[in-house]
Amino acid sequence: MAERPEDLNLPNAVITRIIKEALPDGVNISKEARSAISRAASVFVLYATSCANNFAMKGKRKTLNASDVLSAMEEMEFQRFITPLKEALEAYRREQKGKKEASEQKKKDKDKKTDSEEQDKSRDDDNDEDEERLEEEEQNEEEEVDN
Repeated sequence: MAERPEDLNLPNAVITRIIKEALPDGVNISKEARSAISRAASVFVLYATSCANNFAMKGKRKTLNASDVLSAMEEMEFQRFITPLKEALEAYRREQKGKKEASEQKKKDKDKKTDSEEQDKSRDDDNDEDEERLEEEEQNEEEEVDN
């Protein structure tokens, strides 16, 4: 847990970016207002986490999951956030699934390439052996002709 209240604040750069995205162009915000929003956001995150943790504990789990957070939003009477959160969660899951599939495909392609290289090397080794045998046979034939 954090030792000082300041340790619980979200990074200023993140807060500033969120504020700029939320406000129309040309609207400025004072340092004091930014600090107040940052503290309010931190309190909200702590409260949402605490509520979500209660749902996890009721389920006899130590790990919070997405359904715990969605239930917490409902309990906190933030129902209007539930649909956008579900949509964001689905988008996140699709993205993760795509990344996983891409990673698996990359691994398969790498394995195929490795197998192909090994086959090529094996063929090259076989060809080298064949060439050596032919050279030996030619030398033997030349020796027989000389004899």
